[in-house]
Amino acid sequence: MDRRADIIGWHHTRFGRLDKESVESLITASARGALESAGVEAGDVDEIVVGHYNGGLSPLSFTSSLALETDDALRFKPATRVENACATGSAAVLQGLRAIASGDARTVLVIGVEKMTEAGAPAVGRALLGADYDRAGSESPVGFAEIFAEIAAAYFERWGDRSESLAAIAAKNHRHGVDNPYAQLRKEVGFDFCNTVSERNPLVAAPLRRTDCSPVSDGAAALVLTAPGATGSADVAVRSMSQRNDYLPVSRRDLTAFDAGRAAWTAALERAGIGVWDLDLLEVHDCFTIAELIEYEMLGLCDPGMGHTVVEQGLAHKDGKLPINPSGGLKSKGHPIGATGVSQHVLAAMQLAGSAGGMQVPGAERAGVFNMGGTAVANYATILERLA
Repeated sequence: MDRRADIIGWHHTRFGRLDKESVESLITASARGALESAGVEAGDVDEIVVGHYNGGLSPLSFTSSLALETDDALRFKPATRVENACATGSAAVLQGLRAIASGDARTVLVIGVEKMTEAGAPAVGRALLGADYDRAGSESPVGFAEIFAEIAAAYFERWGDRSESLAAIAAKNHRHGVDNPYAQLRKEVGFDFCNTVSERNPLVAAPLRRTDCSPVSDGAAALVLTAPGATGSADVAVRSMSQRNDYLPVSRRDLTAFDAGRAAWTAALERAGIGVWDLDLLEVHDCFTIAELIEYEMLGLCDPGMGHTVVEQGLAHKDGKLPINPSGGLKSKGHPIGATGVSQHVLAAMQLAGSAGGMQVPGAERAGVFNMGGTAVANYATILERLA
């Protein structure tokens, strides 16, 4: 198999409500940490890519050159901000890979960042709905939850009520998140709590409960990409990465099947020359539990309508056949929009390098990452492999 690039270093901040941090401080902290991890001097970086959704969450929208505050040696380096809704972080990773593939760069610093918690619920809802064709510009304190509630309702109508499956997914990811030191929610809450509507677990947008929704978060993650074989210190290779987009209006698509996500995933597997069961773990986009349920089917783990069997049989648990979101996923880890895709790649790389601590999947050699923007509109799939 070919190698698109090597990942030689990374850094991950804690996710959550980080009142003492700003977009700038998160960028510089993650960048410094990634460069130190890689053993790379700032002056050796050829290009910088910053993933930052913003959408009105922060006053400053021109954030690419904030990365230069990391180190004076980054002055005059090309730096670009990219955005593709909740897949912004993966868009930044792909931009870095393309810079290396073109020959314009041998070393690329990729940063994903978001500061959301200071904006307040109405502003967050409005910013996120800016990624939806029909609701852009409208007001909603629950934002995208109402859209994924419609997806859940459509799925239930077609395949039967799977509220218990959603609760099982939430409980699994909360359990996994306990072992993630970067996670926003590090508490095991159990299936019964997740499956019961209560004062502490109210309906956000029926049928989705609070435990079915990822939290609003601040945070950043960064990684250093190099040309294949450029350094002998690399532990992880990017074997393939694929992007596929779908129509923006949901009226033109089947809400219960992430078709463009399937296309991206299939392309990534084919380029890597492997099948889904050749992987040792997956980090997938569980912005809402219904998304992870549909992704089980999209990823080829089961037939359409049978996603519930994956979690019922324990296949997706950390000790299962194919652990899914051993980090706790967006549900437990948090979902700072621009940072999410980079975070997924960092945490998968840590698994392959054997440095994931309590999250570690023993003997992990190959990992898949799936990150999507909107309702499976912008879809990115990546296959990573441990280097011998």
